[in-house]
Amino acid sequence: MTDQRTGRLYINGNWVDSASGRLLSVHNPANLEVVAEVPDSDERDVDRAVAAACRAFESWRWVNPSVRAGHLHAIGQRIAESERALAESITREMGKPLSEALGEVRKLAKAFHFYAEETTRTFGAIVPNEEDGFTSLVEREPIGVVAAISPWNYPLELIGWKLAASLGAGCTIVVKPSEYTPTSAIELFGCLAATDLPAGVANLVTGAGETGRALVAHPAVNKVAFTGSSDTGAAIVKTVSGVKPMSMELGGNCPMIVTEHADLTGAVNGALRRSFRNAGQICIAINRVYVHASRYEAFVQRLASAAEDLVVADGLVKEDADMGPVANAEILQKVERHVDDARAKGARVLCGGRRPAGLESGYFYAPTVLADCTQDMLVMHEETFGPVLGVAAYRSLDEAVELANSTPAGLAAYVYTENLTATFALGRRLDFGNVAVNNVDAGIINAPYGGRKGSGYGYEHGREGLDGYLQLKHLRIRHGA
Repeated sequence: MTDQRTGRLYINGNWVDSASGRLLSVHNPANLEVVAEVPDSDERDVDRAVAAACRAFESWRWVNPSVRAGHLHAIGQRIAESERALAESITREMGKPLSEALGEVRKLAKAFHFYAEETTRTFGAIVPNEEDGFTSLVEREPIGVVAAISPWNYPLELIGWKLAASLGAGCTIVVKPSEYTPTSAIELFGCLAATDLPAGVANLVTGAGETGRALVAHPAVNKVAFTGSSDTGAAIVKTVSGVKPMSMELGGNCPMIVTEHADLTGAVNGALRRSFRNAGQICIAINRVYVHASRYEAFVQRLASAAEDLVVADGLVKEDADMGPVANAEILQKVERHVDDARAKGARVLCGGRRPAGLESGYFYAPTVLADCTQDMLVMHEETFGPVLGVAAYRSLDEAVELANSTPAGLAAYVYTENLTATFALGRRLDFGNVAVNNVDAGIINAPYGGRKGSGYGYEHGREGLDGYLQLKHLRIRHGA
């Protein structure tokens, strides 16, 4: 595998030095130690990478889908063989426990195998004409060169969704990972380099904001695929060159509704998992819970007790810890601001609300449950993206739906109820791209995953994830038969 401490760019099938000469330091959030220095690419690096992708597209687009599928299967297999090194790089640079990082790598491999199979099922259509002697064919063709920008919270899985789907569709790609988590991406491209994937089909540039702006603004890019914050998404829309397709998964701020008919044990376990897994740094994390008044006090007490028992530790030292640090100082500051705001406005801090004792050297924060929250509190209307959960009581389903739908976010929502009427009523009325009932897994690889409203547009996962990298052509033939 590639030496992460001397990271280089991967362009046109080769590891190359950056033209900029600038380096970015990568820190371990558990102890703030520098774990790597990687290039901070400039416009010249981006131009080299896009040019390589353009050249490769002219041949890759015509490669038989079964051959492209073979390449994706080979990458998936290589990822599986390298899962420990890939997982350690994730934990070292963003903090999630190694057991979670291993799970991310396994889902990454699964994504490549899934899209390998979907690659061979890219079908067109024959459309009847109103005149005899004509046949209309609808064909699906690759869009072209893709610019993919991924975040730090799932630094490999979120690259993999874009990389596997775009290559399967016949596109070529330039990937820019988050400046906080570039070393795992370097390890991933080491896996690609160990296969016989043609040069220039997949390229990697590392860097911060300047690198991303140069990539999305490049006139030869045909599509932008982005996962990240709403603010950055809005900036990208203003930066792209010309009119081109984009897919964006933006912020979440996801609600959960617990009805009077809920299985309380299931609801507590679901909230615990989806609120504090990855230290709450998940776009589909539960930020806010609305509980029927008749079940409210029992729910918050049981949830707080369970959250108190979660083990917080350095994920490399204790591989099976429940939670590691948050990824950077900006997230820690936002967490503290949200908790301070809720406390000042009258919320009860049932657990957490502080830095854990003995872990002051890193960006650690204790799992926090805030009760008696009101909608004016930041935690209830602004995505925290940290290990903090706000809880409020409601008295009618209409009130619960209104509260859940009250923010600009529309990525995922969760419901716990054993009542069939409530299941369908909430499933239809919640204005979110994904709604999970009696479970907290709102996204699976073979179903479309995407948001609405302020949470973006376009889809990843499923058949639809591949379709996002294809464009339609109507071929109308007059043959006289």
